[in-house]
Amino acid sequence: MDVIIVMCLGVLVGKFLSPVRWKRINEILQTVCTVLLIFSMGVMLGSREDFVREITVLGSQSIIFFLIPTVFSVIAVYPLTRIFLEKRRKKGEEE
Repeated sequence: MDVIIVMCLGVLVGKFLSPVRWKRINEILQTVCTVLLIFSMGVMLGSREDFVREITVLGSQSIIFFLIPTVFSVIAVYPLTRIFLEKRRKKGEEE
């Protein structure tokens, strides 16, 4: 909830109090803050002792979470597509 309040305050300040000439400065400040955030996240992750193992486990879980729904979607869609296309072909031949 705090994040939403701060964001709404930022929108109001940007809409009513921020002159147009500050736009370029704001863009540069946003870029610098984003780079610092990404850098600090990298430092935090790099300081973990078993980071490589964690990233390996996370990668294997991601593959499983991608592969299972994809395989079952193909298993479900392929026969349904063949059934509906066959019905469409038969309907087209009758006309």
